Amino acid sequence: MKVSKAQAAENRAGIVDAAARLYREHGLAGVGVADITRDAGLTHGGLYRHFESKDALAREACLRAFDWTITPFAALNASHGDGEADPQARLQALVHGYLSSSHRDHPGEGCPAAALAVDAARAGPEMSEVFAQGVEGNIQRFARALRPTEPADVDPQRPLTPEERATTITTLATMVGGLVLARATAAGNPALSEEILATLRTQLAPQQDQG
Repeated sequence: MKVSKAQAAENRAGIVDAAARLYREHGLAGVGVADITRDAGLTHGGLYRHFESKDALAREACLRAFDWTITPFAALNASHGDGEADPQARLQALVHGYLSSSHRDHPGEGCPAAALAVDAARAGPEMSEVFAQGVEGNIQRFARALRPTEPADVDPQRPLTPEERATTITTLATMVGGLVLARATAAGNPALSEEILATLRTQLAPQQDQG
């Protein structure tokens, strides 16, 4: 039976979404084509009607995974309660959300940088290029999320200053590395895993003085 264009597009999106989640959960080498198509509710052969190879799917799934955003602006401001959160409040919300037990325990729903960095480094230049694109997007979004409110005549998309970029890279790299270590130690030494998360939350975004 012939599938409509709309249904074909839906099937393709379902495959990409399933792959993006499963790769983050199990790694690029830990997921087979059958696992992906089964999760998407399709047959094994259906994947190759949409992608020329498993590698092509992996690259697109990696890009889709980076749709996960480290900077949910609406949630940040809504949680503040009285309008737009200030940069320090946003930093605290972002760091504490990222370095949380929930994020550690659900890699399939979280940051692809922490879940797939080692795999991407081993997967060749094409995957590395895709991954670099996603990381650069995270750098840009994170830095802009932490900017103070600027005058209306200032372009909100202005290029990052060298200082903004350096601070952002330092913070993001520390967060990603911390999450990787927390995941690696969670089963063998849960107390150490929690200590890593708590220590970095305190170091990167200490609680604001309410006095």
